[in-house]
Parts: sequence; C-alpha cells; structure tokens
Amino acid sequence: MEENIKKLFNNEIQNMKNYIMFEIKARQVELTPELKAKNRTPIPLSMGAPVDPVPDFVIKKAIEYMDIDNLHTYTTPKGEVKFLEAVAKRMKERFNVELDPKTEIFSLIGSKEGLANLVKALVNPKQKEEEKDVILIPSPGYASYTQMIKLAGAKAYGIELNEENNFTPNMEKILEEYIKEGNDPNKIKALLINYPNNPLGCTCDLNYLQHCVDFCKKHGIILISDNAYCEMYYDESYKPHSALECKGAMDCCIEFYSFSKSYAMTGWRLGWACGNKDIITMLSRSKSTVDTGVFKVIQYAGADLLESPEGQKYIDEQNIKFKNKIQKFVDGLNSLGYNVKMPKATFYLWLKIPERYSDCKAFAGDMLEKSGIVIVPGTGFAKNATRYVRLSVVASNEDLTEVIRRMKEDGFHF
Repeated sequence: MEENIKKLFNNEIQNMKNYIMFEIKARQVELTPELKAKNRTPIPLSMGAPVDPVPDFVIKKAIEYMDIDNLHTYTTPKGEVKFLEAVAKRMKERFNVELDPKTEIFSLIGSKEGLANLVKALVNPKQKEEEKDVILIPSPGYASYTQMIKLAGAKAYGIELNEENNFTPNMEKILEEYIKEGNDPNKIKALLINYPNNPLGCTCDLNYLQHCVDFCKKHGIILISDNAYCEMYYDESYKPHSALECKGAMDCCIEFYSFSKSYAMTGWRLGWACGNKDIITMLSRSKSTVDTGVFKVIQYAGADLLESPEGQKYIDEQNIKFKNKIQKFVDGLNSLGYNVKMPKATFYLWLKIPERYSDCKAFAGDMLEKSGIVIVPGTGFAKNATRYVRLSVVASNEDLTEVIRRMKEDGFHF
C-alpha cells in the first residue's frame, strides 16, 4: 500500500500488527509443503476452535427454519424475542439469574464483536497516552482485548494473574499499585475479567466474583465479564459461575456469552450480552450503527438449542471427551519432563518452555519448523510471558498422540 494512502488511516490501525493467530496461520501455510515432504504435516494447537461437529440438533433446526420466508428479512441488533427469551430461561436455569429479555439481554454476532463495540462505546478516544481512558484487563489474557482497546483510542492496564495470587488478585492492591505508578484512577472506565481464563485455564469462585463486583461499585466503574468458557469444565467442584449471581452485580455488570466454545459453533457467530440495562442500552447504540443483527434462522435454531435437553447433553458429553483427551495429553507432556497440570476448565494448556530456549518465540518457531506442531508464544497474551506457550488441545486423539511422538522423536523434551 502506498505510504500516502496509509497515512489517511488512524494512528492505531497504522501501527497495529495482524492478530497473532492469523500471523501463525500464515506461517503454517507457508511451511506446509516443506513439512509434508518430511512427514511432519502441520497439527494446529493454536486456535481456540473446537474441531468436533456441532450438535446435529441445531443443524436440523436451522434447516427447518430456512424454509420460513419471514426469517430471511432484516432482524434488529437487539435480537429476536424467541432468542432473548431462551437466553433468559437459560440464565435462570444455569445460574439462577433473573433477567428481563426486553431490557437486560442483547444478541451478538459472537462475543468478540460485542466486547469490541462495548469498548468503543465506553471510552473517549485520545491521542496522547496520558489522556487516554483505561480498562483493566487480565494478564495473561485474550490477545484481542488489548487490540480492541487500543483501536478505540484507550489503553489497557494488565492485571497479573499468577500462582502467587492464585490467579485471583486483590483488586484494591492492584489499584494501589496503579496509583503508585503515577496513573490517574479517574481514567479507569472498567474492569474486564475472564473466568474461566484464556490462556491459563484457571477459574475463580463466587467469592472472588463478588470481590470484583464490590470493587467496581465502590470505585464507580463497570465490570465486564467475559464468560465464553463457562460450560467447559471438568470438575463439578469448579463449575463456573456468572458474575450476575453476585449481590449488586446488576448495578454495574455486563456479561458476555458465546455459542462458539460450548457447542463448537465457531462459524455460526452467535452469542449474547446480559446485565445492567443502562450498559445494554449503550451497547445497543454502538451496535446499531455497524450491524443489523444476527440472521434470524441462526437465532431461532440457537434458541431451540439453549432450551433443549439435546443441548445440555452435548455439553456434558463434550466435557467428558475433553477431560479424557486433555488428561491423556497432559500425561504425554509430563512423560517428556514437563510439569503440566490438568486445567479446571477450557481446553488450554499454559506450558513452561525448557531453559535451553531463549524465549517462547524461539521454542514455538522450532516446534513448527522442525515438527509441524503449531502453538502460540506466551507473549501473544502478556508481554512478560516470555517463558510460556499456549496449547489448544482441540485436535483429535490420534493427532495429539502424534504430537507427543514427534516431540519425543525430535528432541522437544523439557
């Protein structure tokens, strides 16, 4: 692109790198012929995308609805009544949270765009760093959080999650540190939390969610809860909660949900936001300028899935499959000298790299170039995560067995 054309775009988009997953995918495609030639056809463990088929129930429902003429017309960004009411019923049954479908629920084209549109509506874009609004985010955390905040003209402040703070830091202490660093607390607009967490696979209990709600209410900021992985858990003792279960949550909280992980419906692009009605209203104003909602057929089929026993059965069966798959893979990694624990939720493993490697990018690069194993450097999720990589355990059992075989054969022991 000519430099004079590039200069027409805003500074953030000019300087922004491509999403790390797309960069990794491009490198994978580039190396595929060479890797195939040496019997190392790429095995992707990078994207957080389930490879299992979506529920047969929802496919059949979508086919049925395709024959109804009035479902092919414009919907509204807010969503169809049928979908909103199904969400309200699901939230009541799953979390015992009462929601008004008319004012406290909003349909999304996947939770990612909903988060981005909320951020855009929330912050006042500024050019100077010292003038920018701030959103507190988990670190390590989903790579798109930082990008969507920067693109909106604000800045992200990372809250470190580690074993020392049990991945649940005291937010009052975080605020004290933030102020000691010379930052203005009045610039903080929201706290964004993500439990179960991508990339760590950690969870939190209801007491910690209450802590986050209390913190946000005390300091007059919004709590944004990304609950995309709430149905992917492997122990009833750690069954994820909704932040909306907490006392006072409806005063300050909005929560995001997705069909992508729970039902492997990544390409359908369906989700919802729910919570405080004023926050939902502001989100609706932002979204109404950029889209006209989700295809009615997908909303109708998704609504039926949420209300069906087939939908819950799919979740339960997938969790058993993932638990067995991940445990077997964890055992394989530990047989090579790694010290990996079975995650409580999600399909992610946060893997510490061997000391002989300079950093995570060198390790991930070697894994791809030598063995065709596609993983993500930890620095894609936190600047200081130079000694870690993330593995998405979404491949077939056969491919995961092959990953361990290649790692052993190619010298990728700890």
